[in-house]
Amino acid sequence: MDEKTRGDTTHFGFRDVPVAEKQKLVGQVFSSVARQYDLMNDLMSLGIHRLWKRHFVATSGVRRGDRVLDLAGGTGDIAALLHERVGETGSIVLGDINADMLGVGRDRLTDRGLVRGLDYVQLDAEALPFPDGSFDLVTIAFGLRNVTDKQQALNEMRRVLRPGGRALVLEFSQVRPQWFRPVYDFHSFQVLPRLGRIFARDEDSYRYLAESIRKHPPQEELKAMMEAAGLVRCSYRNLSAGICAIHSGYRD
Repeated sequence: MDEKTRGDTTHFGFRDVPVAEKQKLVGQVFSSVARQYDLMNDLMSLGIHRLWKRHFVATSGVRRGDRVLDLAGGTGDIAALLHERVGETGSIVLGDINADMLGVGRDRLTDRGLVRGLDYVQLDAEALPFPDGSFDLVTIAFGLRNVTDKQQALNEMRRVLRPGGRALVLEFSQVRPQWFRPVYDFHSFQVLPRLGRIFARDEDSYRYLAESIRKHPPQEELKAMMEAAGLVRCSYRNLSAGICAIHSGYRD
């Protein structure tokens, strides 16, 4: 099931908005936080997101020479880690719907001297501008929950994979221990927006991001959506007690 829950409306955080408006509203959030994106992730995860991302790439199975699509690539964290592994014969396409985020990513990777084998494409994850079977690996990290039609995005990820290729999703998920949920909720809804106001002067965007996590499909539901997209051998691994999870599926 995607987010279209009531006719032509969908979720924007805890609000119901017209489907046609969500992309614009999400775009405003990420244009607002683009320059503070790393700070945003540090505040949301207490800095642990850096370890999650390294584990995500380290266990991706990516090999030298692979062609990789990193969706919602934002400021280039995942692309930089992948770049180390695909080598001189591999290539990475960093894709993001938001021009401000894409610009930050391009600037940061260029400043680090990462130029060869990297392309930047402004794109919509629901309608990827690539032929069928273009990539060995498609990744999306902390971006799927912001897509209006998640099922269509997963369908597209499967379409552009080569046979045997892998789709990987790293995303905030449902915390497992019941006792920890009140603590996590307090951090998400009381602490995080205040930190956003203090450090980024943007309380509303941080509140939306916390809300969007709660609206994202939990582990088993997202696994079922990947299977519905035609991916096989779908599975997931919880990280940090389910604060986030890595979902995996293959194109047969």
